[in-house]
Amino acid sequence: MRRQLEKLIAMLAQEPELDLTLTTNGSLLKQKAQALKDAGLSRVTVSLDSLDDSVFKAMNDVDFPVAKVLEGIEEADRVGLKPIKINMVVKRGANDSNVLDMARFFKGSGHILRFIEFMDVGHTNGWKMANVVPTRELASRINAEFPIEPVDANYVGEVAERWRYKDGAGEVGFISSVTQAFCKDCSRARLSAEGSLYTCLFATEGTDLRELIRGGGGDDAISAAIAKVWRARGDRYSEIRTADTVKRRKVEMSYIGG
Repeated sequence: MRRQLEKLIAMLAQEPELDLTLTTNGSLLKQKAQALKDAGLSRVTVSLDSLDDSVFKAMNDVDFPVAKVLEGIEEADRVGLKPIKINMVVKRGANDSNVLDMARFFKGSGHILRFIEFMDVGHTNGWKMANVVPTRELASRINAEFPIEPVDANYVGEVAERWRYKDGAGEVGFISSVTQAFCKDCSRARLSAEGSLYTCLFATEGTDLRELIRGGGGDDAISAAIAKVWRARGDRYSEIRTADTVKRRKVEMSYIGG
C-alpha cells in the first residue's frame, strides 16, 4: 500500500535494535522480496486463507490467484526472509474445510503455518460464535491426521500457541483471540497511517502522535506521551465482549493493522 516500501524499510533499519518484519498478502512479494531483504527487512508473514482460488478470493476480495502468493513465498524463502509464517484465518462454512489441505501443503516446508480464529471486526462486528472454529477443534482435526504436540512459547506474551509435528516436520501455531483471549499478556501497540497510537486491535479511540511530532516534539516528548498512554491502558475487549461493547463505534482492523 506504500510505494517504494523498501525505502521506508531502509530508514527503519538504521535502528539496529528493531526486528523488522512485514505482514503481506503476497501480491507483490515475488517482485519486492530481494529489494526488501537488501533494505534490511528480516522476515515476512504471508496471509493465505486457502489454496483454492475461489475460496481465497471470496475470503479476501482480491483479484489475483493463489499461485501468485506461493511464488512470492518461494522468492522470500530464496532471498532469506525467514522463518516465513503463513497466517490462515479460519471461518466456519467458508474455508474450514481447507485446514488439512493447508497443513499438508506446508508441513515439512520449513514455514510456520498459523491458524487464526475468525474475528468479525469493524462494522460487521457481531461476535457471532457460529463463524468461529475454536483452536481446540482445529488442533484436534490436525492431530488426527498429523500428530502434533505443544511447544513452549518463545517469550512471555507470544500471541500464537506453538505446536510441533511429532515426526519432526516443523511446527504450526494457533492464535485463539476469540476463545482464549490473551489481553492480560498483550504487549502490542499499533500506529495508524494517520499517526494515531492504538493500544488494542479493537480500540475505538487512538492517541494522536502526529500533531505532537509536527508541533516540534522531540524524542523525549514522544516517549513520554507513549509511556503515559501505555501506563493507563486497560484494554480487555476480547475478555469482556458484551452487548454494550459491541454497540460502540467500530474501527476496521485494516485501519490499525491486524
